Amino acid sequence: QAQLVESGGGLVQAGGSLRLSCAASGFTFTMHHVGWYRQAPGKEREFVAAIGRSGHIHTSYSDDVKGRFTISRDNAKNMVSLQMNSLKPEDTATYYCGADPERLWGPYEFWGQGTQVTVSS
Repeated sequence: QAQLVESGGGLVQAGGSLRLSCAASGFTFTMHHVGWYRQAPGKEREFVAAIGRSGHIHTSYSDDVKGRFTISRDNAKNMVSLQMNSLKPEDTATYYCGADPERLWGPYEFWGQGTQVTVSS
């Protein structure tokens, strides 16, 4: 059974940093594109960042986070991370990781339960 479990969320002041992690199990991680979406209260879920599967390693970011966030994956550990720097109050949201064998930008076949990120001003 496929499973994605996020961790690393929390409360941080504006300008600070957080590192989110997502542990994958139950599917062939190397054959899946993985990425992060976020959803703020009252808003739709939106794409944040993604990284390609083995053989298609490239990254993609939304304009809102480009230059501040960095996505990476560790195929040996079946994990994907999102390093978030220079955080802004508007980055406050629940962050979800996802995985899909075909769609780099989602929507994804598998989703985690989410981790809350709150950025105070």
